[in-house]
Amino acid sequence: MPLNQAMADNEPKSSADISKSDKRKQSLYFPETMLDEIQKEAQRLQRSMSWVVQRAWKHARKEIKGIPGSNEPGG
Repeated sequence: MPLNQAMADNEPKSSADISKSDKRKQSLYFPETMLDEIQKEAQRLQRSMSWVVQRAWKHARKEIKGIPGSNEPGG
């Protein structure tokens, strides 16, 4: 099931501007149970699902970047 982020503005931006004003639309697909969990957390926090996913990425980014890619040694 997709989680749609309404974003539209394709101008190149600096990394500081991207987090505030990059408005591209992107569909992300999650297992139904995960989507339900994200939705419940969004309701609990009184935030959007997009906000919850963005915060989760910020917290997990360092760990995910440590995972070797499929073309890298150990991947």
